[in-house]
Amino acid sequence: MAHVFNMPQLGSTMEEGTILKWHKQVGDSIKQGETLLEIETDKATMEVESTATGIVRKLLAGQDSLIAIRTPIAIIGDADEPIEHLLNGAASASNGGSSAPASDLLTRDLPQQSPEARASRSEQILISPRARRYADENGVPIAALAGTGTGPEGRVVERDVVAYLQSAPAAAESARQAIADSAVPRSTPLAARIADELGIDLTTLSVGLPGSRVRSADVLRHVESGPAPEPARQSLALASADTTIALGGMRKRIADNVVKSAFTAPHVTLTLEVDMTACGDFRKRAMPEIEKSHAVRLSFTDILVKAVGRALGEHRLLNATLAGDEIRLLAEKNIGVAVALEEGLIVPVIKAADQKPLGAISAELKSLVERARTGRFTPDDLAGGTFTITNLGAFGIDVFDPIIVAGQAAILGVGRIAEKPVVVTGQVVVRSMMNLCLSFDHRILDGAPAARFLQRMKELLENPMLILL
Repeated sequence: MAHVFNMPQLGSTMEEGTILKWHKQVGDSIKQGETLLEIETDKATMEVESTATGIVRKLLAGQDSLIAIRTPIAIIGDADEPIEHLLNGAASASNGGSSAPASDLLTRDLPQQSPEARASRSEQILISPRARRYADENGVPIAALAGTGTGPEGRVVERDVVAYLQSAPAAAESARQAIADSAVPRSTPLAARIADELGIDLTTLSVGLPGSRVRSADVLRHVESGPAPEPARQSLALASADTTIALGGMRKRIADNVVKSAFTAPHVTLTLEVDMTACGDFRKRAMPEIEKSHAVRLSFTDILVKAVGRALGEHRLLNATLAGDEIRLLAEKNIGVAVALEEGLIVPVIKAADQKPLGAISAELKSLVERARTGRFTPDDLAGGTFTITNLGAFGIDVFDPIIVAGQAAILGVGRIAEKPVVVTGQVVVRSMMNLCLSFDHRILDGAPAARFLQRMKELLENPMLILL
């Protein structure tokens, strides 16, 4: 039965995506789980797998098209199966439900292949997205991996690419050099637009791994570090050092989200100072065991995630969402941790944080942050958050007013840990102090329950053994 493939929603805040590349063309065979296309969202570039098995009958959007989520972009079915009814439905969906006939981009076939090319493509190598990315980064031609797959149904997986690199270093180096010598590196649409506006020649950019994609941050970093090409220097000089950058991609999505939250949810921020001396001692004692069991170094953020998970179970209004005229108290405690990237902010999520031991949280968070910063995260890494932690302590910040993630009831801002003189039992002593800054949605809760949550967080962090009980 024919299947309409829609632009997927890869993350709770995604509203649209740009099609960077179709990995399959009209007439190609495809299996469920095989890579169909590559898209750019507000957060990163991702490969998207097919949800059906069959023949690609229609591609309803071309490369570089910006498409809203849940909009039809392809039809997959049997070779001789009628699809006219699906085309009409797809056209209606793309036109906001109108009955306009399928035409232009929606119904046109993208360039057809010759029968010989189609037959060749029907035997295309099955390769996992992670293996494909690793091969691209190391300049390994996909065709060279034919017959090497050790994954399910002969699929090439990452270890097969590693084995190829180890067994054929000369061929791999030749392929890498060919990519390095290519005239123009691959780039995201946003990076290309910024480079064009600033007069930057993409061929002058070196982004590290051969075959890797130039991103907007690479272009901006190139401008800041210099030396810039002469046209760019002239244009910047004529502008008296002012630079205009298009508000798009991740930055635009962040702008839209914070405006939506700030002007929808009435924000109130409470601040409470916490003595982190005992927590620091606890971390030092727990660190060797967690390093031994999970091979990671325990951080204060890991402890905060565990403490928040515990406190949310006792203060459920902080773990809620507003759905119409209803306040929905959420059962799962999924803690998002804001991670700063060159392009903006991303929030990977620790699922069921209240149920996981501290070592498991530490290991999972390290993995999530590493994938976020290298652009290798999955949609599931960012989905399902019910509460968010944002930590600016590394920048020397003591107090700030964080903006709530849209759809959540609250966000916890964390300041730096600094030694300060404080009075303890009538004596002035030096203690490690930190501020917690809780912004909450006043539609969902009032100041008193929010303050009680902060008091419980203070109690847990100042008596960290309670977190483990």
